[in-house]
Amino acid sequence: MLFRSRVALLDVNDVTVRFGGILALDGLSFSIDEGTICGLIGPNGAGKTTMFNVVSRIYEPTSGSVQFRGNELLQVPAHGIAKLGIARTFQNLALFPSMTLLENVMVGAHSQGSIGFGRAILRLGAAADNRRTRDFAGDLLAQLGLGDLAFVPAAGLPFGTLKRLEIARALAARPNFLLLDEPASGLAHGEVDELGATIETIRSQFGLTVLLVEHHMSMVMGISDKVVAMEFGRKIAEGTPAEVQSNQRVIDAYLGTAS
Repeated sequence: MLFRSRVALLDVNDVTVRFGGILALDGLSFSIDEGTICGLIGPNGAGKTTMFNVVSRIYEPTSGSVQFRGNELLQVPAHGIAKLGIARTFQNLALFPSMTLLENVMVGAHSQGSIGFGRAILRLGAAADNRRTRDFAGDLLAQLGLGDLAFVPAAGLPFGTLKRLEIARALAARPNFLLLDEPASGLAHGEVDELGATIETIRSQFGLTVLLVEHHMSMVMGISDKVVAMEFGRKIAEGTPAEVQSNQRVIDAYLGTAS
């Protein structure tokens, strides 16, 4: 049985998002307990990335509430979520190809708080003399198996390597809540298994709570403490991986009878 804290780390309550006549989220509610991995699944167009963009304050919901540590997250501007300990990766990589892996991670470290990526880039020269930042970035790369590539430019490296680099950069902001948007997209089968193990490891090492959007069901079901299944912007199931996998609505909408 999952441990339930007195106040959930994240509590999404009746969130609706409309884009003109399109209903992207329709009264979505779920919660995530601190220290757990929550998988968010559903077919394309279910509203998963829209939910991510609400939590990371890119989208403003039409109605509803999102509580983070008991406080209303929707009152926080997008540039303020890093101060709360929230970081995310993106389905489409948002790295700096001409920079080395170490520099990319250092940008993530310096962008914590309010200075932003632009000022973080300008501070890289000064950061070269900042041993704590440099060492921290190097340690993150080593923990994600990228230590030998620290001084190699990101351009041209394998996709799986760049996926791990983006996770390292997100961790550089020292979050306690990490949102991973399809981190296994484009990876080979063996790389997916390795990534799943990495997510479990960093959850433990960094004391993270993780919200994971992913289409690789074996990874989601293998590492998640809770799974939320969506269809057409609505929640159709919520529970343990075993409960969600056996839910007939989820089977019909997404998993298929073979699952």
